[in-house]
Amino acid sequence: MRAAFGFDLDQYLYFGGYPGAVSLVEDEERWAAYVRDSLIETTVSRDILLLNRVDKPALLRRLFELGCRYSGQILSYQKMLGQLQDAGNTTTLAHYLELLAGAGLIVGLQKYSGRAVRARASSPKLLALNTGLVSALSDLSFQSARGNTEFWGRLVETAVGAHLFNGCLGQRMSVWYWREKNSEVDFVLQRGAQLVAIEVKSGRRRDSLPGVSLFKRRFDPDRVLLVGGDGIPLEDFLTTSVADLFPASA
Repeated sequence: MRAAFGFDLDQYLYFGGYPGAVSLVEDEERWAAYVRDSLIETTVSRDILLLNRVDKPALLRRLFELGCRYSGQILSYQKMLGQLQDAGNTTTLAHYLELLAGAGLIVGLQKYSGRAVRARASSPKLLALNTGLVSALSDLSFQSARGNTEFWGRLVETAVGAHLFNGCLGQRMSVWYWREKNSEVDFVLQRGAQLVAIEVKSGRRRDSLPGVSLFKRRFDPDRVLLVGGDGIPLEDFLTTSVADLFPASA
């Protein structure tokens, strides 16, 4: 990470590695203002509102902020509507999430089920596509964020998910999450019939991984990966091509 962006892994996780903002990281207020005004607002205004019909631009902006606040968490559309306090509907929210994903801001990952119809009906897992978006909209400084286990865990999971999603773009690969009652797998990577289950050890996880065990029994993935902890070091994972996470074909 240092070779690519000029700073270490923790700084990359917090600041997100936007090239235009790297020179501002020593002044965190200027950095956050740059991300909010020059990156987020410009992208929303130019790449979304100018090119698409959006009947409720304020709702779209609030949805983006919600996605950053809950990045890495599964949230039903009904709960989103309650949080947003808007008279919109789930179809509108799903459409706005697609617009935000197309602009590279946030995405709503769908649940893996092996059946496309059920996947489309699932509650999305909100995911910011750059950790800098989450940090810039938070009230935490870099030092405060590093001392906040819950927030830092969200940054780690967001970084892993964004790496997977961005690595799948333009490729015949896709990324999902999986959950059954209280059992969950953070990310499911799919290429054709190949499946890779990925669990992130972010510091806010329990030592046992019951979701992975149940997923293995249910879907028999080709590979199971643990990122962080005793698994793959986070920096190694983030510098590995997503295609290389699949086992080599026999």
